[in-house]
Amino acid sequence: LDEAKSATPGRAWTKYLTVIGPAFIAGAWQFGPGNLTSAVQAGGKFQYSLIWVILVSTILMIFYTDMSVRIALNSEGSLIDSVKRTLGKPVGVLAGVGVFLITLMFSVGNAVGSGLGLSLIFGGSTVMWTLICTLVVASVMLFKNTYSVVEKILVSLVVMMAIGFILSAFLIKPDWGSAAQGLLPTFPAGVGLLLVALIGTNFSINAAFCTGYATRQRGLKQWQYKHIVIGDTIPGIVAPGIMTALVIIVAAAATQLTGEAPGSLAQLANIFRPAAGDIGYYIFSLGFFGAAFSSMVANSSNGGMLLADGLGWGNNLSEKRVKILVYAVLAFGAVVAAVFGGKSPVQLIVVANALTVLVAPILGALLIVLSNNKKLMGTMVNTWWQNVMVGIGLAAILATCYRLIIVLLG
Repeated sequence: LDEAKSATPGRAWTKYLTVIGPAFIAGAWQFGPGNLTSAVQAGGKFQYSLIWVILVSTILMIFYTDMSVRIALNSEGSLIDSVKRTLGKPVGVLAGVGVFLITLMFSVGNAVGSGLGLSLIFGGSTVMWTLICTLVVASVMLFKNTYSVVEKILVSLVVMMAIGFILSAFLIKPDWGSAAQGLLPTFPAGVGLLLVALIGTNFSINAAFCTGYATRQRGLKQWQYKHIVIGDTIPGIVAPGIMTALVIIVAAAATQLTGEAPGSLAQLANIFRPAAGDIGYYIFSLGFFGAAFSSMVANSSNGGMLLADGLGWGNNLSEKRVKILVYAVLAFGAVVAAVFGGKSPVQLIVVANALTVLVAPILGALLIVLSNNKKLMGTMVNTWWQNVMVGIGLAAILATCYRLIIVLLG
């Protein structure tokens, strides 16, 4: 408190810079190959009409991320520790194991996406680049202060992605007026599962849940809460939302130029050659690589950390047992990617969605229960209007899960 009061008005802006990190890690995890793929399909098939989905998902994501941050600021231990004390050890273990299994499956898409991004830029085998990216992430885990290194890498990659996708959007010259109209909610015929995919990949409860861990790793305090909201939570979650909207806009503009919707991210990148020259192609490819690689780093580190915490092995990325589980996530993604020749296996994606159906609502409910616990939260307990917003978010998650279950059973 004394430290907060001691800042002079001239130095106040620096307080926002010092808290940047935790939400950007969540955003980096959220903005991965699955997110980009659904955005490309949305823009290619439905032009600008689904941009509003990104706006709504981003707002809901901010509220859930904020809950996770407030819980972390008021907890003596980690979020899993708080769950165990409040709801019992089995529930805490279930949360940790569930997130780990999700990250295990998503690791394949992240690994393949990273390799594909570099193969688009430098040529060569996607599998070769996938294995190189895996080794690079594994080497990062060898640093003593692992979290600090991971945070710096991810914040840098988010900045790089933002520049890349903003330049890509302007180079391909979209119809900005039509893009603005896409902010108005519409439900085009045949949108079906794509709407579910957009919500599921942009409103990531797993990423929101893990923001609390990053907040504790940084050692942030209650008196910094307002600075965290303005300097980290809002920009960290808004950034991937804007980038996803830009990918939709780019895909829509590319479809209008060629008369054919791009079927993949690689096809979309190649459209830039006639539309904006080689520089457009490389800028977009670099942004795509940043999205996949940043998600690869965040996915593996958070998956290992939460499983370790659920098992009572600790929750610091610098601890050996946590690192071993991080390596397990990386190894799984690399091995499956190599076996399937660089192609992301559809069955694994289906399984990953099924696991999300089982775990995401549980994590969302846990955040709501903890943030409404007055004994734990004190003055930072949820207000009525925050509960309204997170209630809408939980309803959206459950509706998404219901739709996915129908498809999986069908």
